[in-house]
Amino acid sequence: MLRAMTMPRAVPAAGAHAPADSRVWRAELTETVKLAMPLALSQLGQIAMMTSDLALIGRLGDQAVAAAALAHTVLFTMFVIGMGIVQAVAPLAAQAFGARRPRMVRRALRVGIWAAVILGVPLTWLQLWGDELLVLLGQSRESAALAERYLLGIAWCMVPGWIFMALRNFMSAVNRPEPALWITLAAIPINGVLAYALIYGAFGLPALDLLGAGLATTIVNIGMCIAAVWVCYARRPFRKYQVLGRFWRFDWTLMRKLIVVGAPMSGSFLLEYGVFAAAAQLMGWIGTAALAAHQIALQIAAVMFMVPLGIGMAATVRVGHEVGRGNAAAARRAGFVAIALGIAFMATMTLLVALTRHRLPLLFLGNQAPDPQTIAIAASLLVLGATFFIADGVQVVAASALRGLNDTRVPLLFAAVSFWLIGFAGCWFFGFTLGLGAYGIWIGLSIGIAVYAVLLIWRFHRLTARHYLPEIATAPA
Repeated sequence: MLRAMTMPRAVPAAGAHAPADSRVWRAELTETVKLAMPLALSQLGQIAMMTSDLALIGRLGDQAVAAAALAHTVLFTMFVIGMGIVQAVAPLAAQAFGARRPRMVRRALRVGIWAAVILGVPLTWLQLWGDELLVLLGQSRESAALAERYLLGIAWCMVPGWIFMALRNFMSAVNRPEPALWITLAAIPINGVLAYALIYGAFGLPALDLLGAGLATTIVNIGMCIAAVWVCYARRPFRKYQVLGRFWRFDWTLMRKLIVVGAPMSGSFLLEYGVFAAAAQLMGWIGTAALAAHQIALQIAAVMFMVPLGIGMAATVRVGHEVGRGNAAAARRAGFVAIALGIAFMATMTLLVALTRHRLPLLFLGNQAPDPQTIAIAASLLVLGATFFIADGVQVVAASALRGLNDTRVPLLFAAVSFWLIGFAGCWFFGFTLGLGAYGIWIGLSIGIAVYAVLLIWRFHRLTARHYLPEIATAPA
């Protein structure tokens, strides 16, 4: 009978008092980098596909770009609802791998795929009513109708996208993340060619404009999902896990465990996404130049964020492995090595961004005559965002390390306090009460994210300093 305990416990860990000399720390750093690099590159590949889609849609005109942005708001909100639950496959599978329980690794993947289907079907259906949702939120009928055309094509990508994410987490948990990277890299040119053909009508395909852009994304996501399933089923070292074995056997006990760990993660993602959406709304009140500069600076931050996100994914796996082995000292070391790596990378990138702050915005303004005010505001935000960038990188790594300990509910509380009670309130206070405008909004965001990062590091330190290890799901021998 499988046990899935949710209450934490403090246990004496084997090797907790072993000397952690420089060789041990260097070895941990090496393993983290090896695991993080393909994960980070996969995330950058996703950004590349989104960027190419937007570039192709941009040729349809400003109304199409605005409609795609509205559709992405609906899609991403729905996607985030289930993303945390699917991401919970990573700590559960990593802990089982560390504990040498291959059947539990398979079961963690299986419940993740089941969760993707169960959540994805109703949320996909809800997106097909996206025009009504957008009208209720105050958008015009014309804009909502265009967004709905895009959603009719792209809404179907959510379930295969989640399943691919679960499979990628499984690959990472068993220390083989490279196939997910190769699949992503192969998908980038395929996505670009297919999107071009379906948007404008090429290679004998019909010109479907926004509907074609959405269909291309869905087709590519289905292809990536099928490729990942085949790799995990047929290729070494994954096939020994028999990932499709007893697939139709529903595992309620482990599903509850997945939800307990994953639902707070989704909540944290929604709180974070919500505060950035609210900040964009505040920027719109200030003016078009402020909003454009804000979006440019955030896009630059998003590209940089992909690397610490990959480091964070590696931290979840590395910490999870040591939890499975019962080694609390090594779990602590894995988390802090990943946090230090995230700080080092983001500090370096922040310096480079500050030095090129006047040129970087030009990359996002296309062939239009650049607005000097937009460039000036964006350049100032990129300097002002130094704390923002570093704290954002740290928080994702620290949160991911805590996920390796199955600790997600307290970070959800931290997210609510940091992003809304402090961050959003700070945006309003500095931006409007003190009259600092766009700069004040970024000061508020920076403070909120910095508080969140500090709280997460404190939480990880507190748990691991007392050799905390959670109860992990077990399976019959």
